[in-house]
Amino acid sequence: MSDNLKRTIIRFAIIFFGIMAMFIVVICRIVYIQTAEREQWEKLGNAKREASTRVARATRGNIYDEEGRLLASSIPQYRMYMDTRVEALHLGGDTLFWQYVDSMAIGFSQIIGDKTTSEYRRIMVNAFKQKRYALLTKTSISYTQKKAIEQLPLVRRGQYKSGIQFKDLNRRSKPFGSLGSRTIGSIYGESGKGTSGIEKRFDAQLRGKDGVSERQRVAGHWEYVPVKEAENGADIYTTLDVNLMDICESTLRRQLNVNQADWGCVVLMEVKTGEIKAMCNLKLDTEDGKYYETDNNAVKRVEPGSTFKTIALMAAMDDGKIDMEDSIEVWEKGWKYYDAKHTDAHPADTIYSIRNAMAVSSNIALARIVTDGYKGSAKKFVQKLQRMGLTDSVDYVIPGAEQAKILVPKDTVTISRMAYGYSVEMSPLQTVMFYNAIANNGKMVAPMLVKEIRSNGETIKTFETSVVKNSICGSQTLEDIKTCLHDVVWDNNLGTASVYKWKGHIAKYKAQSQLVPIAGKTGTAQVMENGRYYSNKHRMSFVGYFPEDAPQYSCICVIHGPRNKGLYDAGMDCGSVVRHIAEKTMAYTNEYVLQNGNLVFKNK
Repeated sequence: MSDNLKRTIIRFAIIFFGIMAMFIVVICRIVYIQTAEREQWEKLGNAKREASTRVARATRGNIYDEEGRLLASSIPQYRMYMDTRVEALHLGGDTLFWQYVDSMAIGFSQIIGDKTTSEYRRIMVNAFKQKRYALLTKTSISYTQKKAIEQLPLVRRGQYKSGIQFKDLNRRSKPFGSLGSRTIGSIYGESGKGTSGIEKRFDAQLRGKDGVSERQRVAGHWEYVPVKEAENGADIYTTLDVNLMDICESTLRRQLNVNQADWGCVVLMEVKTGEIKAMCNLKLDTEDGKYYETDNNAVKRVEPGSTFKTIALMAAMDDGKIDMEDSIEVWEKGWKYYDAKHTDAHPADTIYSIRNAMAVSSNIALARIVTDGYKGSAKKFVQKLQRMGLTDSVDYVIPGAEQAKILVPKDTVTISRMAYGYSVEMSPLQTVMFYNAIANNGKMVAPMLVKEIRSNGETIKTFETSVVKNSICGSQTLEDIKTCLHDVVWDNNLGTASVYKWKGHIAKYKAQSQLVPIAGKTGTAQVMENGRYYSNKHRMSFVGYFPEDAPQYSCICVIHGPRNKGLYDAGMDCGSVVRHIAEKTMAYTNEYVLQNGNLVFKNK
């Protein structure tokens, strides 16, 4: 082999092994990066990717009433900022900023109108000198205002030349104001998350799914281009009726202003379907003396008072402990059961029939019926209530809605107080659900608040009436209970919701309507605070159904803590609220017409 050939082979070998060594180094470096440094480079890559992307907010779905009227909707609103650190504003001796700062200040003041021109100029100049991020508007601006601002001389060049940026805000508009506000619910600030009512319960469906936009070079300038489209939220169609909501709220508000009560609520429910047509909650603001929708007391547990007597009597009748032919003795000075003394609001030494005992709402009579019937065994009594569906778990749709609390007491005397609505707790919504079952021939249906969920106009889910109990009691018991509820309203001598007499003549009607036959029961309970009952603080209620002969609606009104001590009576106050609601509801649903200021039957 010649010397030249040897030298050539050696050169190629050196080059080959050199290339191989570099290749091995590269491979080792790749392996090292993929293992030891992987997390570090992934963080850097993600940070750069995140810096060039932006969340594309999904539009929150709307909430409608049963007729398709808008109850809650998202309206585009924005907050305006200025980033004075953008490079363009500082090029050429800062000429760009100083050239346009006055025109921007004038434009902002004219379009938004929340500050003067000099105030806007001062905010921008101070931020520019300090090279910082500045909030230009504390209040939100509308979509129309945003588009007008984007046409101003420097702003229209984009945020990387002007520094002007807009931040989307989650704002919900309720076209009917506070009407049913606590039932519809609300969202939390800029997060857009539902915090109460329907907004919270159906937050996942209403919110939709956010998309992603990426910063890209388009036609010579940078823009955010969608790379993943946002999926807008679905729409919720409720069972509520705006007009019936207005009837209920205005009627309740008028009575609360008379009583100056702490709070009040009304629930209007359709008998056959359980659909809630109206739910309003008003609470007194002690600072301005006005009522606002703040707490949803309709779904919170309270001691129901005498409206529970219907339930207690039904249990005793259905268990064969007593029947309508029996009578019960009461005493003016009260009745003592062990160490508990029971008294009546209308004291008398007399013997009541069962009908009369219910009409006059005798505490003594119901306490004796339950204690005698169950021989002091509260467990048997509670078990009967459970079989009637009172403690069944029900989905009330509204977050925070409380289930009934009816426990077997450990002592002997509590059962006597349970008979007339103490030591048991039910929400007004649960109470009206039970009376609705009476009107519905014994079938208890769950309250229904949402009918459909729709996306892009197509129904994706429907909700049907849910049966809690096919029968709450026997047919004869049901007829007897209906008779008792009739007398409460129509017995002009004893009925606590019938009439108010002055000098032997009817002066005012309570729940008794000359247009719509109503049946129901009054309730008055002393309020417990700090572990004791206050004889001067009460919670009044009336719950019933109408028209009595062919029930279409059930309704409850609760008024808590009337401050006008000389003016409160469950039949007069809550009963009259339900009466006015019944008359206006039946007129609205075309059963009656208005003639010369009076409601009359259509067929007359």
